[in-house]
Amino acid sequence: MIIKFSRHAKRRVKLYKIPESAIRKILEATDLDEGEYELVKDISGFMFPIKIVVVVEEEVATVVTNYPLKKGRRK
Repeated sequence: MIIKFSRHAKRRVKLYKIPESAIRKILEATDLDEGEYELVKDISGFMFPIKIVVVVEEEVATVVTNYPLKKGRRK
């Protein structure tokens, strides 16, 4: 599966200092069919879980956005 980041997602990675490699690992480990997904995963080094919004079309996963889920659960 090919993983692409939207312009917005790239800016969120830079803003929140989320490692792009960590997002890629999460997506590769998750079995995704075609459609839209909202994933909430814990990444070491972050106080809050990371929310990742992905759209999968024809073996291409496009990360729409990703950010720390501050209103969600805490560790």
